[in-house]
Amino acid sequence: MAGSVGEFSAEQWDSLTDGDNPFVSHAFLSALEDSGSVGDGTGWQPAPLVIEAGDQLLAALPAYLKGHSQGEYVFDHGWADAYERAGGRYYPKLQIAVPFTPATGPRVLTYNRDLAAPLLGFAEKFAEANHLSSIHATFLQPDQLPLFEDAGWLIRHDIQYHWENRGYGNFEAFLDELASRKRKAIRKERAAAREGLEIRHLRGADIRQEHWDAFWEFYQDTGARKWGQPYLTREAFDLIGQRLGDRVLLMLAFDGARPIAGALNFIGGTTLYGRYWGCNEDRRFLHFELCYYQAIDAAIALGLQRVEAGAQGQHKLARGYEPVATTSAHWIADPGFREAVADYLEREKAGIAHDRQWLGEHTPFRKG
Repeated sequence: MAGSVGEFSAEQWDSLTDGDNPFVSHAFLSALEDSGSVGDGTGWQPAPLVIEAGDQLLAALPAYLKGHSQGEYVFDHGWADAYERAGGRYYPKLQIAVPFTPATGPRVLTYNRDLAAPLLGFAEKFAEANHLSSIHATFLQPDQLPLFEDAGWLIRHDIQYHWENRGYGNFEAFLDELASRKRKAIRKERAAAREGLEIRHLRGADIRQEHWDAFWEFYQDTGARKWGQPYLTREAFDLIGQRLGDRVLLMLAFDGARPIAGALNFIGGTTLYGRYWGCNEDRRFLHFELCYYQAIDAAIALGLQRVEAGAQGQHKLARGYEPVATTSAHWIADPGFREAVADYLEREKAGIAHDRQWLGEHTPFRKG
């Protein structure tokens, strides 16, 4: 186990990734560490598990020792309560994830998939040696699911809403595939949201200090209402902007010279990831415009295949975001508790499958 991602060079760490997903990059993960967003006092203690040969990094798990279940978006509070009522100690646990980021991506970082089994086996031994109750790998990239299934981990299913680019040349081409009533509703929402405002897309060096200052104000308001306090520090935004450069897309809505709302996105190889939003004025439909419609505009312009707009939010369905399956994998140390969780997951899986089928039948796209 290493003490942080920052112990490795960017060249070492990033050699294990294909560069498609910005969140598992050395730039992003080290920015969380260096800004104090993870580490001492946060409940997210960096603990990357790695396989090395001399100075060469062969495989890694972006892992964290967790003292709570906040900032994960795959909710296991009920598991924790049940285990502790039975006399167990649920925390600390090990989380294989990107902190505060409900975006799918690789969790086993390696250019040699044969190393996945020994790496996951090492994670299990690490948990046993340190008396951890469990290990949780969340928002798995679909092609990595078999790695955890082969290791015998329990699989949990959930639903997110993603927008898929079917070769659209512009936003109107996307609207043309929707039912007439839905097209009209979206056009009305966009017109109402943008009335009297200018929306700017800023990337890389175009994002100046005053833009981050404004967005920090928006983010604090949203974070206080959603989580009690924001997860990221102010410095995190500066470091993320500096280290990820053009992979950061900040959308700001201006009333004259004054920004009143913003949405922060990250650009991957195939996907635009919507992460944070906030405002200091309540404008009707502005959340939908900045987070969903502007994201579609940007994805089309950038030639990306999809938009992942974050966790939850059935209201995304009416706006062209379709239900997709997401998965997480869980290793439970206690055999009796593992059996109880496995039974729960089997019942939950049936409900999730039913919900996804129902939601898929209620998208705004024209039928037939």
